[in-house]
Amino acid sequence: MAQQAQELAGKVALITGAGSGIGKAAALLFGQEGAKVAALSRTEDEVQETVSQIQQSGGEAIALVADVSQVADMQQAFQRIESQWGRLDIVFANAGINGVWAPIEELEPDEWDKTINVNLRGTFLTVKYAIPLLKRQGGSVIVTSSVNGTRIFSNTGATAYSSTKAAQVAFTKMAALELAKHRIRVNVICPGAIETAIEESTEKRDIEQAKEPVEFPEGKIPLTDGKPGKSDQVADLALFLASDRSSHITGTPVWIDGAESLLMG
Repeated sequence: MAQQAQELAGKVALITGAGSGIGKAAALLFGQEGAKVAALSRTEDEVQETVSQIQQSGGEAIALVADVSQVADMQQAFQRIESQWGRLDIVFANAGINGVWAPIEELEPDEWDKTINVNLRGTFLTVKYAIPLLKRQGGSVIVTSSVNGTRIFSNTGATAYSSTKAAQVAFTKMAALELAKHRIRVNVICPGAIETAIEESTEKRDIEQAKEPVEFPEGKIPLTDGKPGKSDQVADLALFLASDRSSHITGTPVWIDGAESLLMG
């Protein structure tokens, strides 16, 4: 039986937040599909592990240690990609934090700023500095947003996080139209509950008394009877949006949540 062609053969992909969760799953999958992977994270040991796994599977990858909210870090990252491979075809702007969840009157301005800086400024800088490389031959940009701020507004305390996630969808649509003439597609993924470590790093403070009572039917995620999705499932969607199979799709949000957000809107 003939071996199936690799979907991303000859392409170069940058994936931010590639040390764990959705970013790592996408980095490994893109590597399997023939892409040269620039795996970016601010956590060096995690991103080196991602790169090692790609290389052990016969793929090509480099580790970029950078903070997506810092201009100098991101400029250096793109310089490294250009000097290493001389091109860029795919950008998965996936890095993000949940940050602090607290009632608005208790949320500190610097806590608000940190979430905005990583999630929204980070997305902006990732896309901004990718454009000169993407313009040379066209390409695909994928942004990781969330059901929060797009369909779900009942997670009390997540104001900063939800604001960044809503803004990423608007940013995607603006960028899709602006960059279409350069054959650069821009789409946004909105995952629901996915098994990743991001929840463990969320600081929640005094949100119980601010919460509105919401009653859900049994089984919060209808498609799976309450079980969260997996990073691999989101990576499969990212692969579709990165590949030529989605060549006429741009400016589009895609929810991947097993119908969770249809219950919880």
